[in-house]
Amino acid sequence: MKKMLLLAAVAFAALSCGTRTRNVEITVPDDLDPEYAVNLVKAGEKAPDFVLTDLDGKTYTLKDFKGKTLVVDFWATWCPDCRKEIDDLVRIRKEHPEVEFVGISFDTDAEQLRTYAQEHGMDWLQLSEGFKKWKETQVSEAYGVKWIPTKYIISPKGKVLLSTVMTEKVEIFLNR
Repeated sequence: MKKMLLLAAVAFAALSCGTRTRNVEITVPDDLDPEYAVNLVKAGEKAPDFVLTDLDGKTYTLKDFKGKTLVVDFWATWCPDCRKEIDDLVRIRKEHPEVEFVGISFDTDAEQLRTYAQEHGMDWLQLSEGFKKWKETQVSEAYGVKWIPTKYIISPKGKVLLSTVMTEKVEIFLNR
């Protein structure tokens, strides 16, 4: 009987840990997500596919990143809040070389984006939907982006692991 109870307790603990790992709620002081992340694709849901181009005109879809953990940063060079977080993103990327980083920019000028990314050490792929304005893009609609910066962590199988407007939460998630 004791063995059965112990086995049941171990099984329950294992299942509980597995559940927490998939849907971890990350809270931080001054959390902006309750106000600005309400329309984002939720953890556990399939990440929407996209067709975007890099600064050299090469086309990418979400499937191109299959098998990799992916941090997607929706941002623009004209966004003050986005610019404030760049040093943190550069540092986090260096601390997590196993994670692929991709910027999805809402800039309308490719050369301005290229120059800004180079000057600030943003050595990850920068994608755009034809250098359209933010509110005109299908990708912002598909991902529910109503505020930038917005960040997603997507699993190697294409599921959303985290959706947030806070870089701090991305770092906490990757460090656990």
